[in-house]
Amino acid sequence: MPIGILWPTFALVALIFVVFVVMFYQRGRHTRANPPRDSDFATTEAAMRYFEPVEMPANNYRNLFEMPLLYFALVPLLLITRQADHLQIVLAWVYVILRIIHSFIHIGPKVVTWRAAAYALSALVLMAMWIVFFVDMLHAQAVISAAGG
Repeated sequence: MPIGILWPTFALVALIFVVFVVMFYQRGRHTRANPPRDSDFATTEAAMRYFEPVEMPANNYRNLFEMPLLYFALVPLLLITRQADHLQIVLAWVYVILRIIHSFIHIGPKVVTWRAAAYALSALVLMAMWIVFFVDMLHAQAVISAAGG
């Protein structure tokens, strides 16, 4: 069923909101424990230094609007073209699970090699999703052309 692609998409959206809440909570806790002075926000660099102890959730939040943008662009294309098949749904779940793992490591244990591996694998899965979509579109075009359309 093509709308099955929406379930991993909902999970990715939920991840983004969870990371936002963690970021908001950690920044709030930081500002209560270390009341800022005007100089802490006088420049972008000063603000970055002020929030540095709690910046991992913010960094991860920004990451969730980089590569996942390609995922969010692909999902409607898969739905519109009716190419959201079982393979794409499985790949979407693998992608989202890897993004969850990446976020957990980024915010939690901060082990760079694990985080890099999760990021790289998620990028490869997303690339596979786009390649499968491209090949499916080539195949669909060939079928239409062969049928005289």
